[in-house]
Amino acid sequence: MSVEIEARIRDLGITLPQAAAPAANYVPYVISGSHLYISGQLPMDNGKIGVTGHLGKDVDVASGQRAAELCAINILAQAKAALGGDLGRIGRIVKINGFVASAPDFIEQHLVINGASNLLVKILGDAGIHARAAVGMASLPFNAAVEIDAIIEIA
Repeated sequence: MSVEIEARIRDLGITLPQAAAPAANYVPYVISGSHLYISGQLPMDNGKIGVTGHLGKDVDVASGQRAAELCAINILAQAKAALGGDLGRIGRIVKINGFVASAPDFIEQHLVINGASNLLVKILGDAGIHARAAVGMASLPFNAAVEIDAIIEIA
């Protein structure tokens, strides 16, 4: 399964980055029983925040979806690090929580987080189908447009 997942990642033109180190006093992931909890991932792209600002103000939905995709890529990078390099150990994505920096009148957080949801399903197939939340926030760390965390069942 890991080979298939890696092939899908390559076919999509994605290179998983090195898992990012925490920016404060927390760990990037915790394994408890058969679950992997991944801390919030920002839309990092080549070592910097790839999409900054607020949806509905200075970021459009398409750019927000790209930010969510970047968060999903970083979630997979953390999962790969946590699982000894073997993404085939992902049984399924149980849930993601999407946080969207939003202007007060922006109401399309769900469309933004679809960027992550769609990418996870493209890469993981049925194991990528998950429960989720998409929540508007006044601001996020480093002016990131999106932050997403994840709960993953380990196979």
